[in-house]
Amino acid sequence: MRFVSTLSTVFVCTLLSACGGGGGDSSGNGSVDVGYTPYACSAAIYNKANELRIYQVMTEAFIDSDGEGYGVGYGTSHHRGDIQGITNSLQYIKDLGMNAVWLTPVFESVALNGQDLSAQRLDATGYFASNYFGLDPEFGTIEDARELVNKAHELGMYVFFDGVFGHFKQNADDYPSPDGINLSTTGADQATTGREAVYPKDLAFFKEVASYWVREVKIDGWRLDQAYQVPVGAWGEIRKAVEEASADVTYQLDGNTVNPLGYMVAEIWSGEERIASDAYGEAASPGLCSAFDFPMRYRIVQAFAGEESGVDSRNASTLESGYQTHDRYPDYAVPNGFITNHDLVRFGDLLQREGLANPSDTEYWDRYQAAYAFLAAYSGPITLYYGEEIGDQVDGFDDKVNGDCASVGLCDDHVARTSAKIEGLASEPGRAAFSANSNQEMLRNRIADLMTIRSEHPALYRGSRSHIVSSEGEALYIDYKVAEDDQVLFVVNLTSDIRTMHLDIMDVDGNRKLTDLESSEVFNAIGDRVTIEVQPLQARFFEVLP
Repeated sequence: MRFVSTLSTVFVCTLLSACGGGGGDSSGNGSVDVGYTPYACSAAIYNKANELRIYQVMTEAFIDSDGEGYGVGYGTSHHRGDIQGITNSLQYIKDLGMNAVWLTPVFESVALNGQDLSAQRLDATGYFASNYFGLDPEFGTIEDARELVNKAHELGMYVFFDGVFGHFKQNADDYPSPDGINLSTTGADQATTGREAVYPKDLAFFKEVASYWVREVKIDGWRLDQAYQVPVGAWGEIRKAVEEASADVTYQLDGNTVNPLGYMVAEIWSGEERIASDAYGEAASPGLCSAFDFPMRYRIVQAFAGEESGVDSRNASTLESGYQTHDRYPDYAVPNGFITNHDLVRFGDLLQREGLANPSDTEYWDRYQAAYAFLAAYSGPITLYYGEEIGDQVDGFDDKVNGDCASVGLCDDHVARTSAKIEGLASEPGRAAFSANSNQEMLRNRIADLMTIRSEHPALYRGSRSHIVSSEGEALYIDYKVAEDDQVLFVVNLTSDIRTMHLDIMDVDGNRKLTDLESSEVFNAIGDRVTIEVQPLQARFFEVLP
């Protein structure tokens, strides 16, 4: 039996004429209800965005190319990563099968007189910027940024900056925009040295920021931090500024002259109701057209490991319920799937916290493969956090968390900020180049293969999705996915036992032949059923043919 859903490709492609309200920010930052000019989501941009396979980099924790940098921060890394280190890693990222890079903020954070260590740690993250039109010298120069973007484009990859448009450092009003606009000074205090933005006053400034970097270095869009701090209507206007800037710029990508993509994705660390209201907005006045899929993320880790709080529910319906949360979103919504990021615990550390497996266990690597196979089959764009491709984790993390976890870099919300391990590169000057062990190499190769399968089969990232309820009950998760003449069946065994899939051919439109996309094994129907054995924690992708 199957249930059908469709990844929406229905958009209003012209500027909406009705005047909609942006709504005040629920965080109490002084924003007020005003009439923002609505701007519809672009079919061309957000249909293309479904193809994205984004590799997320925590800039200060990534590769350190020169031995300089902050040297302090949150998490266990060297805290000296820089833009050049990302540039040096682009071929590796490309070879992994990713087609985009998102780097955490690189704008300049200027120290306040007498600021303490916690403020310096925040400066290293980049999330409380002073000068939005200058790069932090600890990360590099604008020439470094241009080199990064140009090389990525030469390799056929997009680049996204991290936009923090809802808060900034208290001295940010000392750094006006090129057009002479200053930030507000009346927003509520945030963290030790931060201030929240005030809308609509700060809208013109951030529209200039968002478009400036598209025109100046040809970035392809923005990841948007704590997007709930910006009124939904204001997001529509910022998005319009980005798309207009993108239309003014061209570059070469895969031998073709293109405009920057203009993709924007919201981070709202919450459930589907708040994501719907504070990111996507209403059809009459859309906010952002894509948002990270936190509701699905929590279900993925519940199904294959356990979430940070210890909640787990390792069954097929847990995963299906993640897709069901999309019913709360408007038709133009394009959720972005992921499993971890710089604020969450790595999947490998969750496996250990749950008591399921350690890196010395085969099950550790099997569960990693199963979870990331599910992500590879996700409907919509996806994001992979650096180090997950080698099953990175912090040795004995759960045993070490006590007292002041921030002082040793082991709090849940920043333990994943480990020094990058990129094949053939040293994490910092003077150290040995990283070389993956056999398990890490095996996982990395599998993820690269999964990304290839995904890139070659549009049914996996767009089109219709039919969930099939297995005769094995909660043990097998099965989706039938169709885009034009591409038809793929995805199945994953969530248990530690061998399970047998008995597939009714009517659940795959009467088709009778399945070809495994990795092993090339062919399975033909006998009568009205196709019978396939699925190994413990195994994920399989089948091309479906008549």
